[in-house]
Amino acid sequence: MRPLDGIPSDFQIIDQQKKYTSEAPPSQAIARIVGGIPLIVPALGPELDVESLLDSIHGLMVPGGLTNVNPTLYGQAPTEAKGPFDRYRDATSLALIQGALRRGLPILMTCRGLQELNVALGGTLRRERDDLPEDQKHGTPASAKTEDERFRIRHQLNVVPGGQLAAILHADRVRVNSLHSQVIDRMAPGLVVEATADDGTVEAATVSESEGFALGMIFHPEYWAERDAPSLAILKAFGKAVHDYASRKRPMELAHA
Repeated sequence: MRPLDGIPSDFQIIDQQKKYTSEAPPSQAIARIVGGIPLIVPALGPELDVESLLDSIHGLMVPGGLTNVNPTLYGQAPTEAKGPFDRYRDATSLALIQGALRRGLPILMTCRGLQELNVALGGTLRRERDDLPEDQKHGTPASAKTEDERFRIRHQLNVVPGGQLAAILHADRVRVNSLHSQVIDRMAPGLVVEATADDGTVEAATVSESEGFALGMIFHPEYWAERDAPSLAILKAFGKAVHDYASRKRPMELAHA
């Protein structure tokens, strides 16, 4: 049996129609690399029965999204420059992250996912400077015309020696695909830096007291998972954690069937 992996969705209104949406690469990475069944979780916010959902899954992937975490969640004003926002995604993802950490459920968080992790544990975010040249910006390249160009691997990552990410990548410098306008400002208590950009921006972190796999990164390993060795290594490490968790959990599931 393949493990079940939850992926929180976004909430959108398109042509006056309310929709729960999710980009394809995270689900494809779960199916092809992790070896699981992706389960898109609607961004129901407080209406979602988080504990029942976490009872049913074996891993959680929290990917990027179309919006930024609302600054009111870390004590700042929600200005237009920090938007757009999705309060349903915020309420859903933060609750799922907190619940998964309590259980030791494996979690992989990319882009907005790392930002949500930092906020969920008490940290803050800030917008990167708008006046930086394109080759120094973390945000989406203005010159990009296609998705491959948007997600191109262009940033150097400095991996912290002896950390969990270093153990996965077996390297102290790799190139990644960052495309985010929000960066970590104040690190949340309990987060451990796993990698930084050349400008010092936190690019990856783990949760120090987590009983399970809990790795967040601001870049997108799911996009190049089958063509980029570091991306593949990250997804495989998450996949191993998910399968190990499922192996431990299934005897209890069968006992209550």
